[in-house]
Amino acid sequence: MTLWRPDFSSIKQRFWSRSSSGEGLLPFELVKYFAVTSLALIFFASLLLSWILANNAKQVLLKRSEAYSQLFAENLNSQVFLQFVLPTVVRYGRIALSDERQFARLDGIVRNITRGMRIESVTIFDSRENIISYSTMKEMVGKKNMGGLEYEKARKGTDSSILVSSGSLLSLLPGAPPVYCTLKSYVPFRQEDRTGERSGDIMGVIEVVQDLSGDLRAIIGLQGRIILLSFTIMGILFAVLSVIVVRANKIMADRARERVLLEEKLGEAQRLATLGKMVAAVSHEIKNPLGIVRSTAEILGKRITKVAPGNEHLAAIIVEETTRLDNIVREFLDFARPRDLSLQPESLNVLVERLVRFMEPELEKKDIDLVQHLDPNLKTVDMDGEQIYQVLFNMVFNSIQAMADGGTLSISTVNRPETGEVMLTVTDTGIGMEEEKTAQIFTPFFTDKNRGTGLGLAIAKNIVDKHHGRIEVESRQGEGSTFRIILPDDFASVAV
Repeated sequence: MTLWRPDFSSIKQRFWSRSSSGEGLLPFELVKYFAVTSLALIFFASLLLSWILANNAKQVLLKRSEAYSQLFAENLNSQVFLQFVLPTVVRYGRIALSDERQFARLDGIVRNITRGMRIESVTIFDSRENIISYSTMKEMVGKKNMGGLEYEKARKGTDSSILVSSGSLLSLLPGAPPVYCTLKSYVPFRQEDRTGERSGDIMGVIEVVQDLSGDLRAIIGLQGRIILLSFTIMGILFAVLSVIVVRANKIMADRARERVLLEEKLGEAQRLATLGKMVAAVSHEIKNPLGIVRSTAEILGKRITKVAPGNEHLAAIIVEETTRLDNIVREFLDFARPRDLSLQPESLNVLVERLVRFMEPELEKKDIDLVQHLDPNLKTVDMDGEQIYQVLFNMVFNSIQAMADGGTLSISTVNRPETGEVMLTVTDTGIGMEEEKTAQIFTPFFTDKNRGTGLGLAIAKNIVDKHHGRIEVESRQGEGSTFRIILPDDFASVAV
């Protein structure tokens, strides 16, 4: 009979392939991508913010410096007109800066006005032609066509400014060219009336040059600090997020594997449940006819002895095989329909002694030495004695089968007060088992024997599980095996 078994390997493959392709992303994967994207957006937003702040600071600096230059130029216009133009016209009849005395007087007035102020240079252009009549930088005096478009605007009565600068974030790097920033403001040099009001007559153009390199360096430094701070914060957030994501992904992957294992166990349970129902039904139908066959064979055996002496073994064979089949049917029924527990306080020592009396002839027959170490103070525990006896019988029977050429069978019991348990140990010096086989011996229908259902140890484990205990096994091929049955000494507290 071939039973359907779900292909869990294909389920695993579909599950993991969906996860890796993105079709079935784990919930935390979306969080991870969202968080990384958010970090990137925050970083670029920080860069944009730093640029906006730097640009705004430059605009504020430019407007403030322009206002400062215009105010300075107006004051310079008034002071030069009152202290130089009028006295010079009165004294000399005209202004001629080629005269060293007039130039020195004007230079003294201008330098007194600019002393202590953030002014790099002051230049006065002639109003009739683009020529420098005066400059605090004497090498510039007399040069033509140095004014440019801004000079033309000022000559027509319009104030104007031009910002000349070079420098960026790269200027913060070692070996980069220095930051340079200069604001040139052009203001008409007008005449003034007796009340000090400036009239419409333009006598020339005043150029005021301010060095704003320090301010620009401060702005670029602020921009760099904002970006560095953004990098630092993003780095810390990314490191924290990476740790969280790695740990969370590990947890989610573990849960995903657990889910697949649970699906496997669920499918296995469903398969075994279906198989159990079928086995129970078939075994029930076989049991009665099998009993009739056995009884009939026993009667035939008695009659054959009288009618045909010497052929009694034929009936004995029928009885033997029907007995074996009856045992198999009983195992199937025990597995398919587990019996309810009938709990009574009992000692494992009593069950061991009972089993030893029953198995003694078989031990002598197999040339197996029995060694017992039973704790005389072993606690009694609530158990179903008959079912635990069945478990113990399976353990000892398997050990006897593993020692076909004889050996030593050790049975011991002990209290474990530190865990509130009692433990029974069965050790043999038989052929042992491989690690792969050890992991499967409690699987229903698993057996490497020519005869047997593979249900004995599975039934034993089910019985121990119902007692809230556990079975442990250790085995080495060629050295023997050790089985441990561990039961709680207080069934009621464990059950709660």
